[in-house]
Amino acid sequence: MFESANLRHRVDKALYKREAAKLRQALLDAQYGLKENGRFPVLILIAGVEGAGKSETVNLLNEWMDPRHIHTSAFFDPSDEERERPSLWRFWRELPAKGRIGIFFGAWHTMPILDRVMGEISEGEFAREIGEIQRFERMLSDEGVLLLKYWFHLSRSQQRKRIKELAADPKTRWRVTDQDWQYLKLYKKFVKVCDPFLRKTSTGEAPWIVVPGADPRHRTLTVARHLLAAMRERLDEKPLKRLPDKTPPMPAPTDHLNVLRALELDQPMSKARYAKELEKWQGRLNVASRDARFKSLSAVAVFEGNDAAGKGGAIRRVTSALDARCYANVSVAAPSEEERAQPYLWRFWRHLPRNGRFTFFDRSWYGRVLVERVEGFCGEADWMRAYTEINDFEGAMLRHGTVVVKFWLSVSKAEQFRRFKARQKVSFKRFKITDEDWRNRKKWDAYETAVCDMVDRTSTSLAPWTLVEANNKYHARIKVLKTFCRAIEDALGRVSKAGVRKGGKKKK
Repeated sequence: MFESANLRHRVDKALYKREAAKLRQALLDAQYGLKENGRFPVLILIAGVEGAGKSETVNLLNEWMDPRHIHTSAFFDPSDEERERPSLWRFWRELPAKGRIGIFFGAWHTMPILDRVMGEISEGEFAREIGEIQRFERMLSDEGVLLLKYWFHLSRSQQRKRIKELAADPKTRWRVTDQDWQYLKLYKKFVKVCDPFLRKTSTGEAPWIVVPGADPRHRTLTVARHLLAAMRERLDEKPLKRLPDKTPPMPAPTDHLNVLRALELDQPMSKARYAKELEKWQGRLNVASRDARFKSLSAVAVFEGNDAAGKGGAIRRVTSALDARCYANVSVAAPSEEERAQPYLWRFWRHLPRNGRFTFFDRSWYGRVLVERVEGFCGEADWMRAYTEINDFEGAMLRHGTVVVKFWLSVSKAEQFRRFKARQKVSFKRFKITDEDWRNRKKWDAYETAVCDMVDRTSTSLAPWTLVEANNKYHARIKVLKTFCRAIEDALGRVSKAGVRKGGKKKK
């Protein structure tokens, strides 16, 4: 990846002056075209060798374009708040909205490279990190993000010369740190790690652009020309109409049996037994939530189900056992304008809990493969790829140390009808029933198919779906409470066996 970048590239002042004037105007025009267009965001990753001109280039971009519509984020060692969530959380928070430009100094690639150079992770772990990055960047591109990745390069002799020049000048010596000298000593190790890393993460939708960093004028023109060309190409494209779906249909069971129809929805439980079981499991959950070991964990519970299946009631029976200061309820409805300007998982990443906390989602990211699929709010290609993206999202939580528990509450069509009618008669429950609820009943079979596909494709060994027979609310609430409590207790047991360090990772 670095052969061409090691050459002695030079641009004379006259050429630079002519080109810079034209590029500056064109980039500003493209930026305002992006703002007015509003169809996609631009995310620029700045990475590479220390001393190769990364900061100077970003400063120049802010000078040439309108800095009010550019947000620059620098990612150093993660803060305590960031360490208590999955590693990608801090990058999701800073993603630019449609119509805007975001610049990331260092991003999801930085820590895996450093960890591998320093021997903190094995070759296998590094390969897993690369796979994660490939899938994450593919998802961003599929969601419409124009992802531009610039790797600033210097040869070892060029880097040594650059660092010495900066250190010798009283005006710039503050920019040279002990870490810069340390990295210079490790130059060969970095190249050995970075070269294959760039090859494997340079993809058709998000290739790495290697920028020779020795000559400032050549460096600036390289980045500015590529940035302009990439923005102009996307801006000048006519909006594509949704292509016809060409995915082969998923076969229905020949005997019409599926995971929902196999449920015995009428599970008996008396009120007296319910009261006894409720006290027992709420007590156990309260004890588990206050266990000192839970401070190194967090928990996310997902509640999906038929309309009027009792999701809200089940959530309340769980949260009643917890300290109200330690949990958050997230009720998911149609996305807001702010949320529509981001990839669909953005609004869920931002709600992930810190260590020692719980988050309960009343409906969730599974809307992409349920309501958005059935109602045609996204194309078949979009909801088909979402199964993998969701599994990656939950996998990131699980590796961090988050307990992920997922419930589908199922009622029969007749029971749902009875509950709808009952809600219409009770004044303080009328808000729970809408015209949309009645309309959704007409698509019962389509939703049933979508749910079964969802369970098959996203019920993993570490984050399985729990299907809850919910015709009897007492039974449903106890099953939810018992399952959630046992999941927390099992996680505490794993902490005892393996031990954890801050951030939810196992101790070595």
